Amino acid sequence: MKVAVVGATGLVGSKMLQVLAERNFPVSELLPVASERSIGKEVEFKGKKYKVISADDAIAAKPAVALFSAGGSTSLQLAPKFAEAGITVIDNSSAWRMDETKKLIVPEINADVLTAEDKIIANPNCSTIQMVVALNPLHKKYKINRIVVSTYQSVSGTGKKAVDQLFNERSGVNDGPMAYKYQIDLNAIPQIDVFLENGYSKEEMKMVNETKKIMRDDNILVTATTVRIPVIGGHSESVNVEFENEFDVKDVIEILKNSPGVIVQDDLSQQLYPMPLWAHEKDEVFVGRIRRDETQPNTLNLWIVSDNLRKGAATNAVQIAEYLLEKKLL
Repeated sequence: MKVAVVGATGLVGSKMLQVLAERNFPVSELLPVASERSIGKEVEFKGKKYKVISADDAIAAKPAVALFSAGGSTSLQLAPKFAEAGITVIDNSSAWRMDETKKLIVPEINADVLTAEDKIIANPNCSTIQMVVALNPLHKKYKINRIVVSTYQSVSGTGKKAVDQLFNERSGVNDGPMAYKYQIDLNAIPQIDVFLENGYSKEEMKMVNETKKIMRDDNILVTATTVRIPVIGGHSESVNVEFENEFDVKDVIEILKNSPGVIVQDDLSQQLYPMPLWAHEKDEVFVGRIRRDETQPNTLNLWIVSDNLRKGAATNAVQIAEYLLEKKLL
């Protein structure tokens, strides 16, 4: 099976190559694609070197599937060209997520809506993915009315330039390229993406809108505050969930323990709880600090952590491709 990775030289594109190899996705021929300035460069996949090619050359090679991680404007321009050639695109940018004609997929939740006709499939925002993986099984049981979420997001969510900025600041290099307006080391920046007219950031509104679409319930109320912190990889979230129905915390823990893609780390006697350090290079969503909100009825507090480059991006995209392959939709 021919597989194209568009944006193969970036942080997420590189992680896609790694995850494809680790999960033994049946790649018969790899077609790494990147910007014009990267054409001719080499990427490594399963111990072999592959030269980066242009999008036109990749389309001409007719891969079965193309994993995109090259930014929204590139996706808007190139994804339709791939799709018109009969290639299934799984896109990691925000370009298609809220398009009513496109499916927004987290395999553990809503892969069942996919058909062979879906040629552009959207991969959700990293912070949304980890939250809904944990919350959807609880929604099925208790019905969520409202979610209040605050995120603590790592710099790798911005990209290599942000990781370089953090390391430069820690090394005392003050004249390096800046991904953020402000210093990120020893700081917390309460802005991810641009601000919108309602005072929320684009990232915050992504969590609001994408959650409803993935969980297939427009009645869920979501409010978010997203914050960038000086961590290299792994996003953390403090989530407060109000249910329509009463719950028992022990039952909640059992439901989460038996949910696909979720690992419960919740043992206060051992000071065991999810942290980015432990989620690093893992594909699961880690949940802990599971406790009742004692200030109002039917409300739960959770702490949710996941590797944003893996389940938050690359792994989720590869899992979509695996589902399509299993169901013979490719």
